[in-house]
Amino acid sequence: MLQDLEPIATVRPPPLQRAFGAGLLTAGSDGGRTRLGRLRQEGCAKIRLPRDAAAAGLEAVLLNTAGGLTGGDVLDWRIEAGAGADVTVATQACEKVYRARDGAARTTVTLDLGEGARLAWLPQEAILFDGAALIRRLDANLAAGARLLAVEAAVLGRTAMGEEVRQGAFRDRWRIRREGRLAFADDLALTGPVSSLAGLPPLLGGGRAFATVLLVAADAERFVEPLRRILGASGGASAFDGKLVARLVAADGLSLRRALLPALEALRDGAPLPRVWRI
Repeated sequence: MLQDLEPIATVRPPPLQRAFGAGLLTAGSDGGRTRLGRLRQEGCAKIRLPRDAAAAGLEAVLLNTAGGLTGGDVLDWRIEAGAGADVTVATQACEKVYRARDGAARTTVTLDLGEGARLAWLPQEAILFDGAALIRRLDANLAAGARLLAVEAAVLGRTAMGEEVRQGAFRDRWRIRREGRLAFADDLALTGPVSSLAGLPPLLGGGRAFATVLLVAADAERFVEPLRRILGASGGASAFDGKLVARLVAADGLSLRRALLPALEALRDGAPLPRVWRI
């Protein structure tokens, strides 16, 4: 009889190989010149130090040789700028976040700035595909007189390819401390029917690309009006207590980048962006 047959065991897909990467870069000031201290890279995380005559200090470019992120992948970056050092960090290209079968991809960034240090954290955009799951965290610790410029951007699918992120999960968490005290905290959770949520006016209003820009500096307030003129209808900016925050929303990744480039250059007092941004 059929009821006497033993149930067939559930067939589970085999576990997939996961990517792991960790990178550490430290720099210090020697006679007014920023010099490399330590450099460590593990797994798929690689760090390159291009020579750019236009760069004011030390410039680093981060690479993920895994070719993107998917569920269960882990990337961990740590950048330390010692007292008086000037460091700019960018990524070689946009980070692609693919559909996740098991769990979420995780990226963590830790920035430590010594007294009077300058650090620009300028990764290019993360592109999320349908079904992607990403948990992204940025922690920064600033000593007295340190200056931090940071940007994080995300694009929900490539509109030129007709892509749409119908379902997914994206969490973004910022914690910035100045002389040990919390100066800025920000959390974003975009989960479930992403395309429907992005269409809501209080969220993205139909936009497919967005970014947060933060400047922590003693003179941050003086950039507000110039930045507002640059952003126009694509975003807004406010500043108080030595920090400036700007939000940008755009219809697609190209429109977002066209707004981001002049905005970041303005916050760098006209200093050019790393060459990877200018290609």
